[in-house]
Amino acid sequence: MVTMEKLAELKASVARVIRGKEEAIEWLIAALLARGHVLIEDIPGVGKTTLAHALANSLSLVFHRIQFTSDTLPSDIIGVSLWRPEKGEFEFLAGPVFTNVLLADEINRATPKTQAALLEAMNERTVTVEKTRYRLREPFLVVATQNPVEYLGTYPLPESQLDRFLLRISLGYPAHDEELELLRRGGVEGELEGLRPVLAASDILELQEQVRQVRVAPVLLGYMLDLVERSRKHPSLVLGVSTRGALALHRACQALALVEGRDYVIPDDVVRMAVPVMAHRIMLAGGEVEEGWSRSEAERAVIREIVDATRVPV
Repeated sequence: MVTMEKLAELKASVARVIRGKEEAIEWLIAALLARGHVLIEDIPGVGKTTLAHALANSLSLVFHRIQFTSDTLPSDIIGVSLWRPEKGEFEFLAGPVFTNVLLADEINRATPKTQAALLEAMNERTVTVEKTRYRLREPFLVVATQNPVEYLGTYPLPESQLDRFLLRISLGYPAHDEELELLRRGGVEGELEGLRPVLAASDILELQEQVRQVRVAPVLLGYMLDLVERSRKHPSLVLGVSTRGALALHRACQALALVEGRDYVIPDDVVRMAVPVMAHRIMLAGGEVEEGWSRSEAERAVIREIVDATRVPV
């Protein structure tokens, strides 16, 4: 059985590279244990790609990266079938999606058709090519990044695609002392290359099963549902959190509790997970808020308002 000390060791390993972002690290590990995916939305150069690399290097998992551009095709992601005359049959050449950790860098620079190529993989952990269904590796985690400020030549993710991400998070600038230390070290490349695997794929699968066993008291289930229902009635929203979103909040809280070393969920888990789980699953009313960072911040502000207005069970 995987011990909580091993999970603590995993957090410490990633934190060697991504300093001062303990909460973001816990969220990313929780998403992996909850069998979810993560969208990291932030400006360039604050460590989005490095965070994904650090997690992959700290695990004995296969890691692939796709740099999305406007001419990236679905076949560049899932693979292609080629005719082999010598064999008299088609041979499937697997694409980079056949991995454990997939970094989808700048996902919103790809066209909607290419973005949609990830839907089946993220939701069902399979891909279908020429009527043949292929199962992906387990565990499977997509870490996608996008720049919320520069929207020229991009294709904003539709609600159906956003809903496939368990969490949407941002890193922000590092604290002064952490950035000063980063300058002294001359970057993180050496630390990143020096990371050694802490957990194997079998360990992650075992932890994913443990997440299902984390206890959630009935009063906390009611608290989660109160948050979800308030989002559906909020005057600033035309679309609240769906049932899929409610299930995502439940699963994310279980995973966070396990990352914290507990086999039960506490109210603080729900408060911490509400914004990263719910904010990208709502639609603002009016349309006066532009796409990008302003919209994302407005969505987060609404969920924080809902959390603040909802009584926390004690």
